[in-house]
Amino acid sequence: MEDGALDHVTPGMLLPPIDLSATDGSSVHLSTLPGLSVLAVYPWTGRPGQPNPPDWDDIHGAHGSTPELEGFRDLCEDFAQHDTRIFGLSRQTTEYQRELVERLRLPFPILSDEHRSFSEAFALPSFTTGGESYLKRLTLMVRDGQIEWVFYPVADPAGHAGEVLASLKQEA
Repeated sequence: MEDGALDHVTPGMLLPPIDLSATDGSSVHLSTLPGLSVLAVYPWTGRPGQPNPPDWDDIHGAHGSTPELEGFRDLCEDFAQHDTRIFGLSRQTTEYQRELVERLRLPFPILSDEHRSFSEAFALPSFTTGGESYLKRLTLMVRDGQIEWVFYPVADPAGHAGEVLASLKQEA
């Protein structure tokens, strides 16, 4: 899907039975995880000293993955107090993502959808630049394999973790 629509992903939907490789070496099956999980979907993370994809600076919403993930890192203990686990997800390979986890000291795993099985099962919104397709930024709150909340679009990546946490506290 090459647009911004996400009306078809709604609370109550069940997650597809798909295993995703995680940066901690595990394989995560989100549809079978008990309890509450945050899934922060993001387009791409760069590496210091390496160029961004073509025209990245001109694409609304492309920038912000690093500050968004750092926000979840900084509030990780607060989410844990609400028995909520955190995951990130992008189409980058697990190997590429591991560098990010180490560099940012993320205390939660990043999941790889490099084969696009998860994003295609949900027809998640994407954009293309430089001949590559990237997911648009969104967050799913999932309880026992079922979507509870959908955050889309994400207007402020750096403050998004606080927004998600505030919604969680409001529901508690």
